[in-house]
Amino acid sequence: MGLVLFPGDDDVTSPDVSWSYSGFSMFRQWLAQAEGFVLAEMHGFGGDRPWNSVSTPLAPLLDHPDDDGPDLTPAHCAAMLPRLEALIDRQQHGGGDAVLQRRIDDARQLVTVLRLCRDKDVELIFG
Repeated sequence: MGLVLFPGDDDVTSPDVSWSYSGFSMFRQWLAQAEGFVLAEMHGFGGDRPWNSVSTPLAPLLDHPDDDGPDLTPAHCAAMLPRLEALIDRQQHGGGDAVLQRRIDDARQLVTVLRLCRDKDVELIFG
């Protein structure tokens, strides 16, 4: 069982990105670390730190239930794109680190889906 993020465009041929629940957790931990904080310290992830104490356009993705909760709006998708692209550019020179390469590949797939959501003005669905 896992998690799939996909555009709400009712087109079954649209790209998506999928993870196991543990894989999605590791991806979000990597994103939070890249943003300068530890996800486990955040409210909802075992810690007490409030989300308004961090400033990142990735917060709607990081502070989202795994497979429930509201879908992300096209505006959320558009706001997250530049930050994810910058993280990819900054991290892609990780040498032979297979784990880092996996996170970068996941981020690239997510960027593709977010672009489609932005361009088609549709929500990002967690399913």
